[in-house]
Order: sequence, then structure tokens, then C-alpha cells
Amino acid sequence: MTQDEHRVASPRLIVVSGPSGVGKTTLCQELLRDPRLVPSVSCTTRAPRPDERDGHDYRFVDRAAFERLVAAGAFLEHAEVHGNRYGTPRDGVEAALRSGRCPLLDIDVQGAAQVRRQGLPAVYLFVAPRSLDVLRDRLRGRGTEDTAALDRRLAAAAREMAEASWYDWVVVNERLEDTLSAMRGFLEKKVFSAAPSD
Repeated sequence: MTQDEHRVASPRLIVVSGPSGVGKTTLCQELLRDPRLVPSVSCTTRAPRPDERDGHDYRFVDRAAFERLVAAGAFLEHAEVHGNRYGTPRDGVEAALRSGRCPLLDIDVQGAAQVRRQGLPAVYLFVAPRSLDVLRDRLRGRGTEDTAALDRRLAAAAREMAEASWYDWVVVNERLEDTLSAMRGFLEKKVFSAAPSD
């Protein structure tokens, strides 16, 4: 594809949400192989995990710096999740839209609702587990949380899944390859091939 071929006639935000452990981060990483999509790197106050790099996975900042960014209106959305602050920097998203490409946001339902209220051109996708039991097993398998943290994440997952009905599309992630194929098909039809008036 040439640079012009990377442009989308009607660029929109692609907002992907889903409970922690459902596989949305892996799905988003695979979707970003498409040059018509660009990543949105969120800011967070949480500590980096061993495999995460500052500026690539997240922009890691302390709470005071985060609050200064909030006060400056630098975030498109921001929220507190599991005791940490997360926010989507506005400048990168707006620059991507101006360039004719679609920013991909991997954000929770609180953040997605804030983006929706701003009326930006966007498509909302929700990635769901087959059941909370399946999600519990996935989270246990990660081994990154103690029992109390796991219980908090499952309670949050139940709340998030109750919000899925307002999303444009809900996909159940049972098998990664099938889910990825379905998501690519949805974006091709609803975003990349859509005329500006759609």
C-alpha cells in the first residue's frame, strides 16, 4: 500500500473494550498490522509489567503528572480503574484522524462512554468472554493477581459486560483466530469501505 492507500475515506476512532483477561490487547496488537490503523498509547499511573515498554505499551507517569494533564485538558478520556489512572491523549488521536487513518483505542467502558459523549466519529466494539467462569480461568492463568485482586477484576468484568449492549458490535472471543477474522471483516465493511456520508 502507498501512503494514500493507507488513508480511509471516512476515518473514525475504533474503540475496543472488554473485561481484563478477555484477550482484547492481543486482538488489538494483531489488528494494528493493518496500516490504516494507528495505535493510541494511553497514559497510566500503574507500574509497568515486566514485558512493557514506556512510550510503546503505555506512557507511564506518576499521579501528580497525570493530574496536571487532566487539568490541561490533554485527555480525550480518563478514568480510574483498579486503583490506577488511565487516559487517552487527545493530540495523537486528532492527528491520526486528520491524516485519514483510524486510531485504535483499547479502553475500558468508562472511557468509551466519555468518548461517545464527545460525539467524535467512532465505532465501538466489545470483546466478551464466553462466560465469567472462562474469564476467571484466564485471569488465574496469567498469575499476575492475588485472590483479592482477581475477585475485584471479576466483579468489574460483570459490570463491564452489562454495558456491552450500547456498543455497535459485540464479539465473543472463544478462539483468537476466529475472533480476529470476524473483527477484520467488520472493520473492512463498516469502516474502511464506508463512504464519508455513511
